[in-house]
Amino acid sequence: MLLHADLSLRAVVNSADLEWVDSPTPGIRRKMIERDGDEVARCTSIVSYAPNSKFPTHMHGGGEEIFVLNGVFEDEYGSYPAGTYIKNPPGSSHAPGSTTGCTLLVKLRHMRPSDTERVVKFTSEGVWHPGLVPGLSVMQLDSVETRHTALVRWAPGTQFQAHRHWGGEEIFVLEGVFEDELGSYPAGTWIRSPHLSQHNPRSTTGCLIFVKTGHLSFPLTAT
Repeated sequence: MLLHADLSLRAVVNSADLEWVDSPTPGIRRKMIERDGDEVARCTSIVSYAPNSKFPTHMHGGGEEIFVLNGVFEDEYGSYPAGTYIKNPPGSSHAPGSTTGCTLLVKLRHMRPSDTERVVKFTSEGVWHPGLVPGLSVMQLDSVETRHTALVRWAPGTQFQAHRHWGGEEIFVLEGVFEDELGSYPAGTWIRSPHLSQHNPRSTTGCLIFVKTGHLSFPLTAT
C-alpha cells in the first residue's frame, strides 16, 4: 500500500475523516494516515485498543514512536497514561496492550540506526520552556543529531515568523486549531511539510501540537 508515501510532497490529513480499519489482532483498529508497505510498513497511524486487547510480542525493525492520546497503554515495561511519549528504537521488541482501552498516535519504521535509546516521557510531569516568540511554549521529547520531537503550545493570537523546514516537519494537532497561510487545521489533523518547504504559522484560538523536525531529508524505507 502506498498512501501519502512520497516524502518530498506536502500532505494534510484530518484523521476525523478517516475510517477505522481492523488490524490482524482482534480489538485493535487503525486509521491509516501515511503508509509505504503492507502489514510491515513505514507508516503513521491512529491506533485504537479495545479494553483487554493485546498484540503479540513483535520487533521494531525500523523503530517506533507512540504518543498516547487517551486511555492507558501498556506493555511488559510499564503503563503509560494519556500524554505519554514513547520511543522504541530499531531492534527493540515488546508485547503492547491495554486493560482499559486507549488511542495512540503511532509512527513505525522511520528511524535511523543512530536512534538507539529507548525514551519514555510523561508529559504531565514535563517542563515547558519559552519558545522563540512570545506565546509559544516548548516541551522537548527527544533529540538525536538534527532530528527533534517536541510538544509546542500556542497561546491564542500567537504568530510565528515565516521559516524554512530544513529536514522537513511533521505536525499532529492535539488540541485547538493550528493555522498557516495554506489553511486551518483542527485537532486530529496531520501535516507533513517536506525538506526545504516554507510557511508562516499561527494560531488564532490557541493550540497544542506534536512536532517532529529534521527527519525527512534522507531516504526512509519499510525494510
